[in-house]
Amino acid sequence: MLKRFATIRRYEGVEDPEAATEKVTDVFLPLISGLPGFVEYFWIDLGNGSMLSVTVFESLPEAIDANEKSIFWAKEHLSTVLAPSVRIESGGIVVHKGK
Repeated sequence: MLKRFATIRRYEGVEDPEAATEKVTDVFLPLISGLPGFVEYFWIDLGNGSMLSVTVFESLPEAIDANEKSIFWAKEHLSTVLAPSVRIESGGIVVHKGK
């Protein structure tokens, strides 16, 4: 089985989820999706000012590199719509089913 790696970030206190979504779509997604090993990205509105992102990469080194770049990009380009993530988790995907 091909093992992939995911990073999940939770953001709290998002005052304008629509503006955050637009910024993530226009600025962050083109950057992250252009990195080597990129598989997929999800941006999830949990309601009540909470947002969640899930990024999947083919290898652990690629996921780590993306995490390091994401910190810089988020600080540089998303700080007007997102506070720093309150929780970041990364790990290998051990079960997956998709269509």
